[in-house]
Amino acid sequence: MSNDQPVYIMSDDTRRTLGKDAQRNNIAAAKLVADTIRSTLGPKGMDKMLVDSMNEVTITNDGVTILDEMQIEHPAAKMVVEVAKTQESEVGDGTTTAVIFAGELLKNAESLLDKGIHPTLIAKGYRIAASKSIEILNELSEEISVEDNILLKKIAITAMTGKGAEIAKDKLAEISVGAINHIIDVDENIDTDNIKIEKIAGSQTSDSELIKGIVIDKERVHSNMPRLIENAKIALLNSPLEIKDTEIDAKIQITDPSQLQSFVEQEEKILKKMVEQVAASGANVLFCQKGIDDFAQHYLANRGIFSLRRVRESDMKKLSRATGARITNNLNELTEAELGLAGKVEEKKIGNENMTFITKCNNPKAVSILIRGATVHVIDEIERALMDAIGDLSTALKTKKVVAGAGSIEIELAKQLRVFANSLKGREQLAVQTFANSVEVIPRTLADNSGLDSIDILTELNVKHDAGEKWAGINVFEGKVTDAWEMGVIEPLKIKTQAISSASEVAELILRIDDIIAAGPSKDQQNPLPNYP
Repeated sequence: MSNDQPVYIMSDDTRRTLGKDAQRNNIAAAKLVADTIRSTLGPKGMDKMLVDSMNEVTITNDGVTILDEMQIEHPAAKMVVEVAKTQESEVGDGTTTAVIFAGELLKNAESLLDKGIHPTLIAKGYRIAASKSIEILNELSEEISVEDNILLKKIAITAMTGKGAEIAKDKLAEISVGAINHIIDVDENIDTDNIKIEKIAGSQTSDSELIKGIVIDKERVHSNMPRLIENAKIALLNSPLEIKDTEIDAKIQITDPSQLQSFVEQEEKILKKMVEQVAASGANVLFCQKGIDDFAQHYLANRGIFSLRRVRESDMKKLSRATGARITNNLNELTEAELGLAGKVEEKKIGNENMTFITKCNNPKAVSILIRGATVHVIDEIERALMDAIGDLSTALKTKKVVAGAGSIEIELAKQLRVFANSLKGREQLAVQTFANSVEVIPRTLADNSGLDSIDILTELNVKHDAGEKWAGINVFEGKVTDAWEMGVIEPLKIKTQAISSASEVAELILRIDDIIAAGPSKDQQNPLPNYP
């Protein structure tokens, strides 16, 4: 006699989705993520207004910012968001491109699944196509060098086109290129952390400027200190100009008023000696990472030493890079050899804020960008655009390879992938052809977002590329196909290779999932602790 009693291995509230339902569910979630930011792509892309739980408003068309603020919960959708975050950390730009491409790969995989092609075969085909794409893109790319400022400026302008900074993109592109040229070292290494960005609302975006030195959002600690120091000798101190508290609890008993006076005088004497040590080094500017006692401030002012206190560690490091000063941990070690130099240290009022400018540094390896704009929202979007430009410039100079944009590289890649697909046998060929079709989503979206007929544009693009015009792309402002390289639409190669790699890997990962097991709420959530009065 058979026992048909069902066997349960999971709790009753566990939700499970199997087979095709699981695949469709995941693909639908990924497509929704891609569709959410699709309208932001390109020079004529639209912005999103994001309002958080605290009613804070963010207006942007930056892909990773939008997806981060949306607080997506679906597990497959989160995997697609990770594509954007990886793109942002590796390159700094191209997040929307990567997410749209991932969504299109999964959308087109549905038709292959409907034909009965196994998901692992599709994943294998995508893997082959991605590897071949990287190879093709490297062959199509052009060389770039740090001396090519005209090309570098075009890269920066391309990164900012279509964003809030477009109104002053020429000025901001010059600032970006100038900042990169200052921080690049002899081995052509670039650390973008050496670019400090300060934002002040008010004035126009075109009033933004590159400071060949450092800007610190602090004012001098004492009003009697000079506001301007020329030929500054700068000391960077990582110890307080204060009387240290004892490390253990201590009690001082004073039985006579003269003892109190003596105690205060002794403290003053110690503080005065500290200031004398600073002055003896020859420093006329002091940046202290810790606190400065009121008495010490008075003595520093009497000595004419411009001083700031509680300067951030990151700013101290940038000051060291900009001025050549060494950060001193012990006041007894402060000598003239530890000092840095700057032509001018000045406190200025910008808008409603007092800020300290350290400028005219000899060959500074850290610089500041002062961003101006009408409102806080405008400034935030300009900052995002500027960081995209700096990221693109840094990436282009690291790899030393660039390609033309405007959809030209995607059309050429799709064309060459289709030729490659014909050399394959078996069902992987269909997956590679589907991959090639998916690549064309970028020029198609550029055309759609610009109000152009994407079918007509793609047909014309394919005709031009078949005729050997590898940089034929979409001029969205004139609504026609032109040479993207001559238009000056230039992007780092790594934007494309990283987007291809990340998008294909996440598509393969999602396609291989055929079972979703979601646990129910925990016992703590089901039985929350009572609120005791």
